[in-house]
Amino acid sequence: MLDIKFVRENPALVKENIKKKFQAHKLHLVDEVIELDTKNRTTKLKGDELRSSRNSLSSEIGILMKNGKKDEAEAIKKQVNDINLELAENEKLEASLALEIKERMMKIPNMIHSSVPIGEDDSKNVEVEKFGEPIVPDYEIPYHADIMDKFSGIDLDSARRVAGNGFYYLMGDIARLHSAVISYARDFMINKGFTYCVPPFMIRSQVVTGVMSFEEMDAMMYKIEGEDLYLIGTSEHSMIGKFKDQILQKSSLPYTMTSYSPCFRKEKGAHGIEERGIYRIHQFEKQEMVVVCEPEESYEWYNKMWSYTVELFRSLDIPVRTLECCSGDLADLKAKSVDVEAWSPRQQKYFEVGSCSNLTDAQSRRLGIRIKGENGNYYAHTLNNTVVAPPRMLIALLENNYNEDGSISIPKALQPYMGGKEKLEK
Repeated sequence: MLDIKFVRENPALVKENIKKKFQAHKLHLVDEVIELDTKNRTTKLKGDELRSSRNSLSSEIGILMKNGKKDEAEAIKKQVNDINLELAENEKLEASLALEIKERMMKIPNMIHSSVPIGEDDSKNVEVEKFGEPIVPDYEIPYHADIMDKFSGIDLDSARRVAGNGFYYLMGDIARLHSAVISYARDFMINKGFTYCVPPFMIRSQVVTGVMSFEEMDAMMYKIEGEDLYLIGTSEHSMIGKFKDQILQKSSLPYTMTSYSPCFRKEKGAHGIEERGIYRIHQFEKQEMVVVCEPEESYEWYNKMWSYTVELFRSLDIPVRTLECCSGDLADLKAKSVDVEAWSPRQQKYFEVGSCSNLTDAQSRRLGIRIKGENGNYYAHTLNNTVVAPPRMLIALLENNYNEDGSISIPKALQPYMGGKEKLEK
């Protein structure tokens, strides 16, 4: 959410930002906010005047009563009572206007960074850099679900019977490999100085609307029937919510955390064959990284964070590339974002395995996360990044380590988490 003062003083900039995000249907919100803000400030001023008048009159009552002028005092009491009634109505109007302003402000997208490429959708994302040499072996690499099936490592049919499409059973060495990736990612981030955390897997609606836009909420979140609780789509939601309504001490910053959680997503819409295995699913596990920091440090952390994901994938011999997300591919609260994509030798192309985002102070304004400053409190910046989400990481891991004889080489970094195994063999 933007600063109302910024919108008031820079309506043209805010509208231009909306156009860059190809959301022309939201342009009217800027004018409406400014009009409502003008009314609200006038209402607040009237309220201040009424309170001042009431206080002045109230002080007269005591003097009149002391001097025995009861009738005059009663007349002023009536004036005070009338002012109280008018003030009550004014406060109702003030609260109503504030609510209308907030509802509109929550829909206006965050200001994007000046370096973000302009484009209407993810087809306009820009490749930044490649890491590692993408290799296509001279033998066929099976579909990832078929590779798992050869090791008796996946059961999609039973999952459909139990929970429907978009779920899976992982078993045996494949399940162990999945857990090994999570454990390795956890230790990798701890060694980077991040604090390990396991957060709540459900959050209240006030946290949901604080960490994402209404459109994202509708597309992603599962609601618990009859309760004000939602299943998290990523642990970032809980981790940022941890600081809701907090005033942070400068000496404690930055907060650098790596969190594990299961994640639950609706994943609406039909998808192609490449997404029918475990690529796009309703439930998965993920290791995330979250940073809460000083505003001037957020882009330094942004570059560190995505580089950690690249480093982790390269430590597992998986070629990756980074893509700068264009304006139209940025969620409303994001100021800048980069996707990390892993190489698929079977498809001979890269596919998304993680995303790093700087949300500047958009989440902090919604959730009331402030830093105690010498000259007043100010809003913190928040960032998040995927360390690994094993279902997709497993696809990259299996394909890039698949041997001609059907075995899977286990990268050295994962071998301690696999009981010293160097290969998975049928």
